[in-house]
Amino acid sequence: MHRVQRALRRAASGATVALLALAVGCAPQPEGNASAKASGAAAGTCTQGKLATKNSGKLTIATDEPAYEPWFKADRPSNGKGFESAVAYAVAGRLGYGESAVVWQTVPFNKAFAPGEKTFDFDINQVSISAERRKAVDFSSGYYDVRQAVIALKGSKAARAQSIADLRALKLGAQVGTTSLGYITDVVKPTRQPAAYAKNDQAKSALKNGQVDAIVTDLPTAFYITAAEVTDARIVGQFEDQGGTPEQFGLVLDKGSALTSCVTSAVDALRKDGTLTRLEKQWLSDAVDAPVLK
Repeated sequence: MHRVQRALRRAASGATVALLALAVGCAPQPEGNASAKASGAAAGTCTQGKLATKNSGKLTIATDEPAYEPWFKADRPSNGKGFESAVAYAVAGRLGYGESAVVWQTVPFNKAFAPGEKTFDFDINQVSISAERRKAVDFSSGYYDVRQAVIALKGSKAARAQSIADLRALKLGAQVGTTSLGYITDVVKPTRQPAAYAKNDQAKSALKNGQVDAIVTDLPTAFYITAAEVTDARIVGQFEDQGGTPEQFGLVLDKGSALTSCVTSAVDALRKDGTLTRLEKQWLSDAVDAPVLK
């Protein structure tokens, strides 16, 4: 009788170990930081040029309209010029899709990371990776580390700001749904309701017309705006990274997309071989340092 009980206990123990092993294998892995591997298909399924794309043999890439500089050039994402256009084609190449196999699609900024099935394979549009957005979409690993910056008209009170406290009483504006607007509400915490605009163009017009004292954009965009679009404006300063983790732009994919790990592997390879650094120097070289607002 005792031998039978011992045998049963050994069998139960073996079954428990097997079940635990299976559970560990199926358990979700920690997300880690913004550059961590995203969910999706296993790397082994990334057959060059034969991925499970929206349209067989084609890679559909989305961005907003207009496509702003320095991320794109001449409002033409398909010309391969500008940092994000160049990155998009570099990723496509890594996935086995040449220029003729890339199809561009227009998708508004906010719609790119809104819940629901996507019409694109991935979107590239200065979309910052965040835990909140990850609830609705997948992200690749980050392809660019970015900081947010404040722009004000030269000679204005806002242009003389040297700290976050100096910004609190000002009327500030940014594009809706962006981390730029998030920095206003969460970091500056202004005493006046910030203005939210559907497009960056509207924010720039508001600054020109004196409807806001200053606007917030990512740093490279801020340098382009002050150099070419609102030349009587200046960069007041940039914000520090929040929580010690750099803000990163990532490629946006369907939640649970079979392409996520393949696209992430492509981005990681471009970082490792120096392509991302080279493209950053080529297209964003004017975005030099700016004073840090504390």
